[in-house]
Amino acid sequence: MGSSQGSTFFVDGSSSSAREVYFVDCLPVYVKELIAGGAAGAFSKTAVAPLERIKILLQTRTAGFHSIGVYQSLKKLFTHEGVRGFYKGNGASVLRIVPYAALHFMTYEQYRCWILNNYTGLGTGPLIDLLAGSAAGGTAVICTYPLDLVRTKLAYQVIPKRGNGVSSSIHAQPVYNGIKDAFKGVYKEGGVRSLYRGVCPTLVGILPYAGLKFYVYEELKRRVPEEHQGSIIMRLSCGALAGLFGQTFTYPLDVVRRQMQVQGLQLSTQIGDTGYRSTVEGLTSIIRNQGSKQLFAGLSINYLKIVPSVAIGFTAYDMMKSWLRVPPRQKAQAVSTG
Repeated sequence: MGSSQGSTFFVDGSSSSAREVYFVDCLPVYVKELIAGGAAGAFSKTAVAPLERIKILLQTRTAGFHSIGVYQSLKKLFTHEGVRGFYKGNGASVLRIVPYAALHFMTYEQYRCWILNNYTGLGTGPLIDLLAGSAAGGTAVICTYPLDLVRTKLAYQVIPKRGNGVSSSIHAQPVYNGIKDAFKGVYKEGGVRSLYRGVCPTLVGILPYAGLKFYVYEELKRRVPEEHQGSIIMRLSCGALAGLFGQTFTYPLDVVRRQMQVQGLQLSTQIGDTGYRSTVEGLTSIIRNQGSKQLFAGLSINYLKIVPSVAIGFTAYDMMKSWLRVPPRQKAQAVSTG
């Protein structure tokens, strides 16, 4: 019977768009949220890939880059590696961000429903967004962290184009040739544990950052007049402010994470240590050997990156949910718990 209804639907002069609507309407809500989140993450991450590459080079004090500004860094990177250099590591970044963003957004919605249904005493205010966002961020990090580690190791390598006269401080040969080779190399260093080097400061940072990001975004949207709720400019503005607020408070932990991730790539002499065994040790060592300013190295470029990244991410997510016909949040809760 199901198939006959389907054939009637498709044969009755319907267009390909009708088939698409039929298929989309059949998807469970959580699958729609996964698709919307993954697409939003890939789109936003690729849009800011050049700035992300420079930020990593500044955070890890890569030779020849840690003492120059953003513009000079972009210019120097272009001289060494050309346009492709701006996107080195972006393949691993997109491979990570698609499942990361998909899990982040989807689990946020699911955690939110679960908290609302099981802890009614907490009410329905922004505290729910803070708790659900933090839990979703932790879940997404644990599931996708190895890809983030590989992305950082690839982005850290600056390989000159043939024929360029380059300082000997720049690597002449890459340590890792692509994503697969990086995974193999890291795994050989110490097994699965090596794939999660730096995960502690990541979790310590992502819990408040993810929570604050969703909290501020949803709280700002609540304060926007009803007639402007669907405005793309409104979503971009709320997303940008949410990203700025959350990132400022957690940025030093991101610096520790990056330096832990590139340990072993001839970095020990540059960071003034042989490696960090914990987040606290990393923070104190950076302050002692590199100065407290290093904890905020690349923060200005991160502001340039985070505004379009978070803004585009939230906007794309909301628009994808609308295109995929995701029910309003109250209805989505009923579906997910039923």
